[in-house]
Amino acid sequence: MSDYEMIEAAAKRLDGHAVKTPLLSSPFLDEIAGRPLFVKAECLQRTGSFKFRGAWSAISALTDNERKRGVIAFSSGNHAQGIALAAQMNGIPAVIIMPSDAPEVKIKNTKALGAEVVLYDRATEDRDEVAAESNKGRDLILVKPFDNAYVIAGQGTTGLEIAAQAAEAGVKDAEVLVCCGGGGLTSGIALALEKTAPNFTVRPCEPQDFDDVARSLKSGKIETNTRRSGSLCDAIVTPSPGEMTFPILKRLCGAGIVVTEDECLHAMALAFDRLKIVVEPGGAVALAAALFHGDNIKTDAVIAVTTGGNVDVPVFQMALERFGDKG
Repeated sequence: MSDYEMIEAAAKRLDGHAVKTPLLSSPFLDEIAGRPLFVKAECLQRTGSFKFRGAWSAISALTDNERKRGVIAFSSGNHAQGIALAAQMNGIPAVIIMPSDAPEVKIKNTKALGAEVVLYDRATEDRDEVAAESNKGRDLILVKPFDNAYVIAGQGTTGLEIAAQAAEAGVKDAEVLVCCGGGGLTSGIALALEKTAPNFTVRPCEPQDFDDVARSLKSGKIETNTRRSGSLCDAIVTPSPGEMTFPILKRLCGAGIVVTEDECLHAMALAFDRLKIVVEPGGAVALAAALFHGDNIKTDAVIAVTTGGNVDVPVFQMALERFGDKG
């Protein structure tokens, strides 16, 4: 089965379970961006992020014997919640390895969805080792957050929706900006659009100091971040692009765009003011790139994916207090 056929198959399994999220727009945001700007609001997906797509895709593809064993995953929160809900809905156990500095709302939600949560220090501990230790004697199936073909296929269903919605809006040529951590969503969307909207170019977007994908695309080989924590954009802080995702990113994506934390906070405030959606810092990176880095965009229209909305109240308040009245 080809990558695209896997995305189509994932779309069938997701039908009736995932939300077909809207493609939003605002003349106020168009003016700031300097071109028509469309926002794919994955912050309105189940569990508040696109991650439910990949989680359901992977878990729904398990055999009966694999379901009995249960699953284990590591995540700063959005993959965690997606796996927890998909596992709960399928009646299988889930263990989630989460960094102790993950937003409190994400840790609480993951526990509330019935998963067993194991916390670790991402500055001093290796999450793969913590996962291996937690899995001793249990034989749980590891569902990686991005280096998993079924996860990538599930995230790719976002691209199928973007292609259809953009066509309805009359958009024939656009750059599609995607918040990028390990590259599961970015590569999945790129694979989907390669077949359904070949005039579109996917651009990975990252926070300053955690721009491993942008640097990797520039050098042509996988680069790593020297820092592993300490960003408001926790949702997309990863050590490096994935072994499975990077070849796809390298083949299909345009150059990466890097934004500041302040630009993310400003984008969060604008998304709330103009689109009435709540976006977390990591989920606002692509929107920030579309709004404040227009010089890097070559097409008449731009599409930004707001990937998640699971933000702690103090961080959201900070965004509104700093930028809520700045238009």
